[in-house]
Amino acid sequence: MSMVLFASVVRVGDGLPLSASTDYEQDKELQETKKHLKGLSKKLGQFPDRCTVKIGQFNVNFTSSLGVGYLMVCTENYPSVLAFCYLDELQKEFIVTYDTKRINSAVRPYSFIEFDTFIQKTKQRYNSPRSLSTKINLSDMQTEIRLRPPYQLSREDLSSINGFSLHTPSKYKGIAPTQMLDPVTLPGIVSCVLSVLCGALNLLRGVHAIESILQNDDEDFNYVIAFFLGTAACLYQCYLFAYFSIWRTSKSFLALGLICLSNLYLSGLRNVWQILFHIAVGAFMTLQVWLRQPLGKAPDYNV
Repeated sequence: MSMVLFASVVRVGDGLPLSASTDYEQDKELQETKKHLKGLSKKLGQFPDRCTVKIGQFNVNFTSSLGVGYLMVCTENYPSVLAFCYLDELQKEFIVTYDTKRINSAVRPYSFIEFDTFIQKTKQRYNSPRSLSTKINLSDMQTEIRLRPPYQLSREDLSSINGFSLHTPSKYKGIAPTQMLDPVTLPGIVSCVLSVLCGALNLLRGVHAIESILQNDDEDFNYVIAFFLGTAACLYQCYLFAYFSIWRTSKSFLALGLICLSNLYLSGLRNVWQILFHIAVGAFMTLQVWLRQPLGKAPDYNV
């Protein structure tokens, strides 16, 4: 008989279980499959946002969005379309019920165990596929899966999940979704505007320096390089603030160092207040990059 057996909701950043269906099944193979879910939960961010994997006689399907992962175990003959429709319903209800701030601040496992009521009710509905209510979004999901089918995890992936490999397989490059960052704050917007302003000022001064060199051969071309490096560093910090990348905080500190060095070199063309303004803006931008972490992850205070 095809049916949904178990479902859980976890935080992608650290794999913290937020809610799960109450399970009274004593099947040993199902219990073993649930152990695999614990390892999988901690590595959801390394995989595409929609995956499926066969473990023994069961299928495990999962999706992730906005820093939250939704996993389910079903029999191997359960329709894939229904499985992802089920996960889609869990996702929509969970996002509506709980805000991001509350999810990110959760410390204890199963902080939202009351969501189990909805998980169980929806599971019962999807275990009766003849019910019309389970077919509301069926055609849309069929189209979506046809256009973007779930990634099929392999045995190598399971080995990675269970700790035999500490590195993310290189084949996921270009497949895994972009990591979502925390919502933009007002200080972050202000820092971006100021950083763009500093970059524009550096660019303008650099262009004027080039004009001076063309008119007077005695001018130092290194000033042009310093102005343009300052522009590049300011704009690169804005990019790091807006988009996720590996070692983004460290890169932002390097950009800040470049801003400091270029402004110290330009001390003959700028007064102390101008230099302090550019360095202060760079430091403020670096702070905002550090504070704006991926969803579900707290800032690293050991940076």
